This record gives sequence, C-alpha cells and structure tokens, in this order.
Amino acid sequence: MVLAVQDPSEGADPRQELRSRAEIDRSCQGPVTLFVASAVGWLLFGSLLAMAASIKLHSPGFLSHHAWLTFGRVRPAHLNTVIYGWAAMVGIAAMLWLQTRLSRVTLVFPRLLTAIAWLWNLAVAAGTVAILAGHGTGVEWIEFPVPVALALALLFGAVGLVSFYTFARRPPGHIYVTQWYLFGAILWFPYLYLMAQLMIHLGGATGVVQGSANWWFAHNVLGLFLTPIGVGAVYYLIPKVIGRPIHSYYLSLLGFWSLALFYNWAGTHHLVGGPLPAWLISVGIVGSVMMFIPVTAVAINHHLTMVGHFHMLRTSPTLRFVVFGGMSYTLVSFQGSLQALRGVNEISHFTHYTVAHAHLGVYAFYSMVMFGAVYYMLPRMTGREWSSARLIRIHFWGSALGIALYWGGLTWGGWLQGRMMNDAAIPFLDIVRFTIPFLWSRSFAGVLMTIGHVAFAVLVWRMLAGAREPARAPGPTLLGRPRGEREINPAEAQ
Repeated sequence: MVLAVQDPSEGADPRQELRSRAEIDRSCQGPVTLFVASAVGWLLFGSLLAMAASIKLHSPGFLSHHAWLTFGRVRPAHLNTVIYGWAAMVGIAAMLWLQTRLSRVTLVFPRLLTAIAWLWNLAVAAGTVAILAGHGTGVEWIEFPVPVALALALLFGAVGLVSFYTFARRPPGHIYVTQWYLFGAILWFPYLYLMAQLMIHLGGATGVVQGSANWWFAHNVLGLFLTPIGVGAVYYLIPKVIGRPIHSYYLSLLGFWSLALFYNWAGTHHLVGGPLPAWLISVGIVGSVMMFIPVTAVAINHHLTMVGHFHMLRTSPTLRFVVFGGMSYTLVSFQGSLQALRGVNEISHFTHYTVAHAHLGVYAFYSMVMFGAVYYMLPRMTGREWSSARLIRIHFWGSALGIALYWGGLTWGGWLQGRMMNDAAIPFLDIVRFTIPFLWSRSFAGVLMTIGHVAFAVLVWRMLAGAREPARAPGPTLLGRPRGEREINPAEAQ
C-alpha cells in the first residue's frame, strides 16, 4: 500500500473532475443524508436524556415518580442513544461519503444502505425502549439486549461490505491515509461488539473476567471505532478546506499503526486495584502510556498542516469544528495516558473526573469533528448553502463553551473529590455535598450544548427540507472557503 503525497486529479480536466465529483455526491445523497438526519434526531433525544440524568444528580427528586425515568434507566439510555444513535450513524455517513470521494466512484447499493439506515433506527429505538422499560443488560456501553446488539453488528457488517466493494471499484491509484483509518473502524468494530456480547452476555467469561472484557470493549469502542473515523475525517477535511497536502505521510503511517498496536491494550487501566493479575493491569498501563506515540504524531501532522492558515478559522465552519476536535483529541489522549498511572488513578477513579474525560473524547473530539464533517458534506450532496451563519455560530459556541465548562468543572471537582475520598477522616456524605456545585455546572453546560444541538438540527432540517428547490450559488464563507478562493480539486490533500 502507498500513501500519496500528490493530488490524484493532477493533470485531469478540471471541468470533468467537477462533474465527476458532483455525480459522486448525488449518488450519496439519499442514504447518507438519511443517516445524518437520523443521527441528529438521536442527538436531540440523547441530549434530553442527558439533561434529565444530570439534573437528577443534584436534584434527585426530579421526575422521581416515573420508574422509567429513574437515573438507573435514563443514564444508560442516554449513553446508548448517543453512541449507537448519534455517533455511529453520523460516523457511517462520513465513512460512506469519504470512501466514495477518495475512491472516486459513485456509491453502490444506495437502496440497501437506505434500508440499513431504517433498520438501524428501529434497532436503536427497540434497545432504548428496552432500557427505559428496565430490560437493559446492566453492563456499561452494551446495555442493549443481545438480539438488538446482534442486529446492529450484522447491519454494520453490511455497511462494511458495501464500503469494501466501493473501494474495490476504484480506478488504479493510491490508498490514502483516511482510507486506512476507515478500514480500521470497519474491521475492528464488529469484532469488538460481537466478542463483547460473547464474553459477557453469552457465557464466554464469568466472574471478574467479565469486568476485564467490559473495559476492553468500552475503551476500544472509542479508540478503535470512533477514533479512526474522527482522525480519518480530520486528515481529509483540514487539507481539503485549506487547499494544501498533509504535512507528512510518514507521520500518518506512524500514527495509524501505533494506534492499532497500542490502543487495544489500554482498557484494563480502568481496573487498577481490582481483583485481576498484576501483569494484566501493567500491560494496560504500558499500552496507555505508549499512546503518546500515535497522538503526538497526529498532533504534529495536523498542526504543521495548519501553519499559515489559522486565519481561515474565522470563515470556515468546517475548519472551526474540525480543528477544535483535533486539538481535543490531543488533550483527551494525553489525559488518558496520564490517568492510567497508578498514582493518578487512585485519585481520579470512581469520581466525576472519569466522566469528564469520557465526554472530552466522545464529544469534544469525535462529535465536534463530525459536526464539521456534516457542514462540509451536506452542501455538496444537496447543492445548497447553509441557511444561517448565525445559527452556525450559536451551534459552535454553545457546543464549545458547553463542553469546556463540562470538562473543566467535572475534572477539577472530580480531582478534589478523589483526594477527599482518599482521606478516611472526611465523611462520605460531606464529599457528596462538596460535589453538588460542580454537578450544577454540569447541568448548565448541558443546557449550552443542547442549545447548540437545536441550532444544528434547525440548520440540517432547513438544508434537507429545501433539497428539492433549485440550488443556489455557493456562498462566500459557509462552504468553508473565503470569498474569491478557488474551488479545491477532489481529494487533492489526500
């Protein structure tokens, strides 16, 4: 396999390239926009569940008269709708679109993919209802009943086959770094999901070994499913918007293979102090610390690619979200590596610090990158401009300030909480009271993020509702390019 430095469209007729790109985007419009619209719907629903769960932490009487809205049901329902509704569906949309663009072929089997999108929605809805009805599995990150989980694994496998077939139809040429990451997510997720079901729910493991299997999955669903999609999208979108190649493809290679090598070992650092062999915990810690290698490689690559183009953050919504997400990837990964150390873990574990860290990864990194990807993809598939720059600004600042407050408050509060929990002289109830102001900040941060999500949903709805109207000319800034800048050739940065 070769990682390309040059533009694959070099020497081609620019008008023919534009027509080819437009044809590719039209082929994606039906299934990809359905995945995006569905993902946004689950994001809104998950936000409501998140607000209910957050309020219950500092005001436990809230909605207490409804059994199906107790914290023990609302919180896992929120987690699973966000992961398998929002994150997975918008990730599938990005994977399909990016694969067609980089392979320079139209999307195959669009009707099959549309059917998969509807079936995926039904599966997530069935799983969410089961959790709220009290029939969840009780195992974090895989609370959906086993039949629902198996259905999702089968559907994702079908998406993977379509992606591979699309790739196989490409004309001779290079394989780009984004495709490496996409193939990683496609191959790793079904294996992770099915093995977790086998080990935990189908009798493959018993006793404390189930805890190890649980954190192996919970950690890797972020690192080997969401992270490859997010990092791959960043590798595509930053060069596309600014119009220059990625800084170093050797660093890209180092980042991908070191992620594949080290991340799958890291989950057991969540079990420091647990009843597991010391070597197993130590391997998890070493794997977590070794993650400094891929993260540093990616951070250097993205930063040096952006050098001289940071002024474009003022005009490109795609770039603004993607750069925010890319910086958050560096932060959450460094924090996670340090959190794996025994001295840090004995303070941070079992506290709100861990909750803040998880949201920094899934929201500040992955979700912000996916927001940027949607801002880039939809105008090109529908031929329409975003309806409001003001709503885009509301979305960005609501999301950015919200997650900053969320992470900052719970990180600081959680660290102090952990220090107090290690002091036997402090009564536990006093520690609970101490954390309440930080839980209020969490709820306020959730309000800010939800405001951003509503603005985003309005923008997506307007875009898709007007898809049948005559297309307008691209605007000067909303498509991610300042006034007068040339249109960028397909996949030139890849």
